[in-house]
Amino acid sequence: MEICTIGFGQKDAATFFGLLNRAGVKQLLDIRLNNMSQLAGFTKRSDLPFFLEKICGAAYQHELLLAPTKEMLDAYRKDGGSWAEYEQRFLALMAERQVETALAPALFERPTVLLCSEPTAEKCHRRLAAEYLQRKWKGVSVSHL
Repeated sequence: MEICTIGFGQKDAATFFGLLNRAGVKQLLDIRLNNMSQLAGFTKRSDLPFFLEKICGAAYQHELLLAPTKEMLDAYRKDGGSWAEYEQRFLALMAERQVETALAPALFERPTVLLCSEPTAEKCHRRLAAEYLQRKWKGVSVSHL
């Protein structure tokens, strides 16, 4: 099973949906805490399911089990916390939520991508979530679009 990740930051719609199509994505799990912001552009919660279906033939689901808490996000983004601290706290949250049992591997049977806002996966919780599941489940590969 492959879990892909993508961020919409610094991508126009053509690039974003082109990457999803080339990867054969049939399901997008939106793991953003806030998916309604005007800054989300074409990936706003009210628009993205329509675009995914029409352009990619893909389904949409908002999955908050793989999202950070507001407090955790604020400590990192607004209060200048370190990435190392954020990473440690987020991985502890994944363990506390027991996402490996709360989410069934069957959810990922269709080609699936985890969505966040960061342009790259290096310092993004989507990478941490995908790698967490990779460690917990057998036969998972991760790729970042």
